Amino acid sequence: MAIEVIRELINFTPSSLITLPLLCVGLSVTFMALSRRRAYMKLVDKVPGPPAQIPFFGSVTDVLVNPDDFIKYVLQLFDTWRPRGPVLRLWIGHYPVFIITTAEATEVLLSSNKFIDKSPDYDYLHPWLGTGLLTSTGTKWFGRRKMLTPAFHFKILEDFVHIFNEQSRVLVGKLREEAAKGEDLDVYPFVTRCTLDIICESAMGKKINAQNESESEYVKAVYSMSRLVQKRTVTLWLFADWMFNLSPYGREQRRCLKILHAFTDEVIRERRTASRRRSEQKSDENEAHSLGRKRRMGFLDLLIDASQDGHLLSDADIREEVDTFMFEGHDTTAAAISWSLFLIASYPHVQASVNEELERVFGDSDRSISMADISELKYLECCIKEALRLYPSVPFLGRQLAHDTTIHGYDIPAGSTALLLTYVLHRDPQYFPDPESYQPERFFAENVRARKHPYAYVPFSAGPRNCIGQKFALMEEKVVLASVFRKFDVTAVGKRDHLHLLGELILRPRDGIRLHLTPKKAQPPRSAAQTAEHRGGV
Repeated sequence: MAIEVIRELINFTPSSLITLPLLCVGLSVTFMALSRRRAYMKLVDKVPGPPAQIPFFGSVTDVLVNPDDFIKYVLQLFDTWRPRGPVLRLWIGHYPVFIITTAEATEVLLSSNKFIDKSPDYDYLHPWLGTGLLTSTGTKWFGRRKMLTPAFHFKILEDFVHIFNEQSRVLVGKLREEAAKGEDLDVYPFVTRCTLDIICESAMGKKINAQNESESEYVKAVYSMSRLVQKRTVTLWLFADWMFNLSPYGREQRRCLKILHAFTDEVIRERRTASRRRSEQKSDENEAHSLGRKRRMGFLDLLIDASQDGHLLSDADIREEVDTFMFEGHDTTAAAISWSLFLIASYPHVQASVNEELERVFGDSDRSISMADISELKYLECCIKEALRLYPSVPFLGRQLAHDTTIHGYDIPAGSTALLLTYVLHRDPQYFPDPESYQPERFFAENVRARKHPYAYVPFSAGPRNCIGQKFALMEEKVVLASVFRKFDVTAVGKRDHLHLLGELILRPRDGIRLHLTPKKAQPPRSAAQTAEHRGGV
């Protein structure tokens, strides 16, 4: 650059009156950009963290070429740098990522409306989910959140309990078939198909029979898309859209999207037609239908009703939200149920307490689980919450910071990515003594009240962007788990410390959740007097 300037001065011509000023402007702009970049890097590097190994790739090249070890690497890295401060800095290419693991920092990140933008890895969901509730931001997110919140009211959720029961019975039947073989089994795929059936019928009012027809195009496309998104988040060479689109993974994604979007579009058309027919009927019976009864057909009906009540929702808008329900509502819940099964099965005294509670609530009855029963399963709920503490379905929560902020005394510039490690946060001994121990009693009411910080436990996120469906999920998990433990004694195969965790969008074990199921023997029915005596003694 300097040689070119000298050459221009030596070979001065009238045209240089134009060229030279432009050259000076270019040099000035370049110098200012470099100065700003140097100041920015100096600010960022005040936060402890490893230096960039290669300028373009940043400080995590070794883990990004080995996706299966991502969570192991990040945890080891955090342990190495933890003594230097409560925040860890990484460079991913030219972009800083700040790792956060404390309740105090979590509150800064999640409690404010200023930090609602999701981190860039959520962009990989856009081809499937568009900018629905999970991935949108700004005024669109606020509007959608306000519109959808009534769909998760307690009275509305009650209408879905029959779906939970029906699909749980199918799951129990499938598990009984496997148990009859006398062999251990990986329960994870069975649970995943069950939760897929539940969310599809709840969200769209459509039965897909994933548990009986696991080879259907739609079911396989859901699984494939979930795997593609998971893989892309931890595979360096798939980060760039153009490289991903040229790869076999990109071709597979396009094939899956055609199936997924065509299915949802068809269901929306069917529901719109049914909605128009209902609105055309003027009988007293139809006029007396409550909003809650209409919603019983699925969350999709709420969106269609909203689009007819002054909200500007196109079919594409509705598809975004329905597909978002499908993605969020099956994978995360399947993980929570599977981890709960494994942990309860790993601790016989915990399983004994679960069985005692089931005996108290149901006795020898084989009846379906009611909303009142769900409320009574308090110990089982504690078991689920403790499982989500140790193995949160979403091990990382990412935010793209739209504003400068300060965390633990460090200045974090706007444009940075903050990554909350819920897996580490939930193991803070300050709030959870003996953190690796599975202790459901941590979530007894008196112990929750004694916990010092509301952001020490965030399995469903927290603040304005907390999970809108967390009540739905917890109800579903309780029904599925209660259904399994009413019928089986469950033994875990293998130890917790032998599990290889995959830290992708969803925290799951690489080799599945292996259990041994022993069907419980049917008990002779009690007399009315025996039942009354049993319940009265509790």
